[in-house]
Amino acid sequence: MADSLSSSLGEEKEKEKEDREKDRKATKTEKKDKDGVTETSGFNNKNGGGKGKKRSLSDLSLVRFITAELTRGYFLEHNEAKYTERRERVYTCLRIPKELEKLMTFGFFLCLDAFLYVFTLLPLRVLLALLRLLTVPCCGLSGSRLLQPAQVCDVLKGFIMVLCYSMMSYVDYSMMYHLIRGQSVIKLYIIYNMLEVADRLFSSFGQDILDALYWTATEPKEKKRAHIGVIPHFLMAVLYVFLHAILIMVQATTLNVAFNSHNKSLLTIMMSNNFVEIKGSVFKKFEKNNLFQMSNSDIKERFTNYILLLIVCLRNMEQFSWNPDHLWVLFPDVVMVIASEVAVDVVKHAFITKFNDISADVYGEYRASLAFDLVSSRQKNAYTDYSDSVSRRMGFIPLPLALLLIRVVTSSVKIQGSLSFMCVLLFYLGMITLKVLNSIVLLGTSCGFVKEANMEEKLFDPPPSVASSRANSRAHRTKHVHVSAHQEPMTADRVGISLASVNPPLSKSAESSTPTLPKSDSDTFLTTPDEDNDDKIINADTGLEEEGLKHRTPKKDLLEIDRFTICGNRID
Repeated sequence: MADSLSSSLGEEKEKEKEDREKDRKATKTEKKDKDGVTETSGFNNKNGGGKGKKRSLSDLSLVRFITAELTRGYFLEHNEAKYTERRERVYTCLRIPKELEKLMTFGFFLCLDAFLYVFTLLPLRVLLALLRLLTVPCCGLSGSRLLQPAQVCDVLKGFIMVLCYSMMSYVDYSMMYHLIRGQSVIKLYIIYNMLEVADRLFSSFGQDILDALYWTATEPKEKKRAHIGVIPHFLMAVLYVFLHAILIMVQATTLNVAFNSHNKSLLTIMMSNNFVEIKGSVFKKFEKNNLFQMSNSDIKERFTNYILLLIVCLRNMEQFSWNPDHLWVLFPDVVMVIASEVAVDVVKHAFITKFNDISADVYGEYRASLAFDLVSSRQKNAYTDYSDSVSRRMGFIPLPLALLLIRVVTSSVKIQGSLSFMCVLLFYLGMITLKVLNSIVLLGTSCGFVKEANMEEKLFDPPPSVASSRANSRAHRTKHVHVSAHQEPMTADRVGISLASVNPPLSKSAESSTPTLPKSDSDTFLTTPDEDNDDKIINADTGLEEEGLKHRTPKKDLLEIDRFTICGNRID
């Protein structure tokens, strides 16, 4: 009996011990759950950092795992900065279409103003220059110049247009159309792509040829002769304008063939070519300056496409005896081409700004830079014509395009009788009115953009001198430069664009002591008039060059980007 009682008591004590151990394990697991310890299948990590303990097989349960997956939670505010940045990116993408179209609209009217100048004011300026050329020798004013430099440039432009138009009259548009129409679709697609590349190359080099001609003809004669003469430069300019006009004519003819094809396959392939541009641009690294170049290129391309569509419509309307019903046949295709161009530009800029963390406010800076070119060309100390400034900034050269349009209009519209001449005169007066109104509106809008960007002081800077140009060329050729330790980087006033995150503008005294960047001869000749501070780099404090020249940083001013930015996706 005693043995049985003792054994029963021992078993009860062992059961009690086992119950206590189970209770202890249960309390431990509850505490670990409350402390936020993550439980995985077979492992338990204490405080998120220790080694896991292997759980018993009895605790592994599919129902428990599913319950944990259904009831687990997380808090987005623990990474607030990350999600705020993602939301701002979405808002930036939504703002891109509006801001981009503002820039495109402003740039379109800038190109339109330069384009209308060739038809309206340039002929009148050429007549005034020729009248002065005839009257000054008769009046006995031997001491004064026969023609001012601007008048010399206008006369050269007029002669180039007249000679190129006489050469274009020998080009048969109908033969070119049937020659292109006889080619296969794939061959025409390849030809059109080659023409686009050739157009960009012609535009990038053409303005150099014209600028070389203008400077050679107006360069002071007391200087040492360092050129081949005005006549060779003039012949090169005539050859360039003629070849570029022929190139654009082939483009317009190819587009006309695509419009008139029965299955519209060529037009579809040409439109799909725009979407290939997204692939070549979106996945590259872009900075603000590179995006500015590509934006200018897109403005020029869009305006050129509008003129090409106008030429196509004129040629088709002539073939159908100006029947207005045929215009509605062409209208859907025209809208489709324009819509595809706009869609590609919006998608391309939206993803470029997203991948490169560029704010949508940068397009306001681009508008201010373009507006500065317009306002500065109206100053008394301006050293370039406005149409030439647009050509350098956007790569848009209006002479070949205007020449082709004149050729198409004169061959499509027959002028007979006095009533026709009266209609032409009224149309010309209407174009002059449109040019003047467009110029007035653009000038007022540009002044508003310049004031918003705090760039008024740059408008009154004197043009670059010869001494500063030579000093800048020497500074540009210097390879080994030394920058002092106390010099600060380029400030917001040097850039000329008002940003929300930049301090207020400096005073004049502080601005004069702030170091600026040297520029080469080409930049001095082609950029907006803000290079007067460049002379201070050479002659600062002591007026000598022993202080050392500063190296030109890759962060260029937006006002310096005018080297024919038609190659917009080029990365420096």
